[in-house]
Amino acid sequence: MNALTQSWIDIGTLSDIPVRGARCVRYNDLTIAIFRTVDDQIYALEDKCPHRNGPLSQGIVHDGCVTCPLHNWIISLETGEATGADKGRTAVYPVRLEGDRLLLSVDPMKPTSDG
Repeated sequence: MNALTQSWIDIGTLSDIPVRGARCVRYNDLTIAIFRTVDDQIYALEDKCPHRNGPLSQGIVHDGCVTCPLHNWIISLETGEATGADKGRTAVYPVRLEGDRLLLSVDPMKPTSDG
C-alpha cells in the first residue's frame, strides 16, 4: 500500500500531543500510540512493547526512541525495532501532519530489511 491508496484518519492536532509524550488512538481492537518528539517529529507505533506488551505510550520519549515503562526496553520510534542487545519489533503506522492536523493510516508500514 502506498500514500496514494492509504486511508487517512484525522486524529486531532499537533498540540493534542505533549512534547516528548504520547496519546493513544483506538481503532477496532488496535491501540496505536502517537508520539511527539522535542523537535515536533510525529511517530505512530502499536502501543505494545515487543517484550511483554508493555504500554509504550506510558514510556519516556527521548532521542528518537521510547523506553518501555515495564522493563526499560528502548524502541526506535522510526522503525519499531528494539535497540541494543534486545530483539523484537512493534508495528509502525504512517502518520503525517497537514497544517496542524494529524492524519493516521491504520495500515502498518512494512519493515525494511537491513540485510
